[in-house]
Amino acid sequence: MVKMIDLQQSRNEIDRIDKQIVSLFEERMEIAKDVAAYKIKTGKKVLDKERENEKLRVLQAMASNDFNKHGITELFTQIMSMSRKYQYGLMSAGEQELPLKEIESLHRDKKMKVVCFGVKGSYTEQAMEEYFNTDIECFYAPTFKEIMEVIKIGEADYGVLPIENTSTGGIADIYDLLVEYDNYIIGEHVVKVQQALLGLPEAKLEDIKKVYSHPQALMQCSKFLESHHHMSPIEWLSTSDSAKKVQEDQDITQGAIASVRAAKCYKLKVLKESINHENTNSTRFIIITKKKEFIKNANKISICFELPHESGSLYNMLSHFIYNNLNMTKIESRPLEGHAFEYRFFVDFTGNLKEPSVKNALLGIQEEAIGFRILGNYHMV
Repeated sequence: MVKMIDLQQSRNEIDRIDKQIVSLFEERMEIAKDVAAYKIKTGKKVLDKERENEKLRVLQAMASNDFNKHGITELFTQIMSMSRKYQYGLMSAGEQELPLKEIESLHRDKKMKVVCFGVKGSYTEQAMEEYFNTDIECFYAPTFKEIMEVIKIGEADYGVLPIENTSTGGIADIYDLLVEYDNYIIGEHVVKVQQALLGLPEAKLEDIKKVYSHPQALMQCSKFLESHHHMSPIEWLSTSDSAKKVQEDQDITQGAIASVRAAKCYKLKVLKESINHENTNSTRFIIITKKKEFIKNANKISICFELPHESGSLYNMLSHFIYNNLNMTKIESRPLEGHAFEYRFFVDFTGNLKEPSVKNALLGIQEEAIGFRILGNYHMV
């Protein structure tokens, strides 16, 4: 006859053991405080991967079976991770120079120069005017890279670039350029995008054979284009530049996907309004500068980092946000050039560079990541 297990007795035993574990954990954290003090004094890095790996091998050897070996590995990996986070907290509590300088507000005046992607009549121009107002000196550049270059050499104080659309996601080229150039995000602005099919004043819908636009706009209107088989989509520099091309070429078979604003600017006819398939279609624009600044009370931070190509590295990195109770709003990955199936990660999260929890998280990420960089601290729309 099988003896019945006393469930309550087993639970009492687990409670007794858990109490001991809690006591031992707190004792371990007290010793970690001494370790942190030593590392602060000597400038030694918190993460000692070789030491941690050796310790895991020793602990695994103490386990009685394979299941427990895996469990011990997972348990102590987390304990050591918590110990590091505790040490980062102690280190970040000291006086630290901020990576970006805090300013009261963005100084707007007629001397300010702003460079805008595309040509007149673009959604980027609309974002620029709504963010800065129209009483500024502005000019246009045809490519994302040229915007970055103009900012870098100081020909403009600020630049306006699209970075993400609600229908088509992030714009990969922008993420790559944020790494390539030492420019910073100081603001963002969201514009509701209502794409339209534009043509010459005498054109009809059935006349259009070629439709020019930026790749993002073509994707946003892909269902419309698929339902009009006589139209061939052709990638162009920007939506507004596509409208400009139609106006300049004076070819009745050419159409452009752009804004109603662009139609008015280039005296074109709106053949069909609201052709994007998502009604909530919006684009997020970033304001960039080469100045290492952030506006007071900014509440959103963008960073990027690379990781070792090993199991659990991304999980360990994201745990810094969880531990510090920071809300991550976006994560994007881009392949690393010359490294097959390895990636650079871009993360947006809520916070301000002066907050202790943010300092703690960034210190931990900077210590444990490869190629860490702060891209900006700005006001979330």
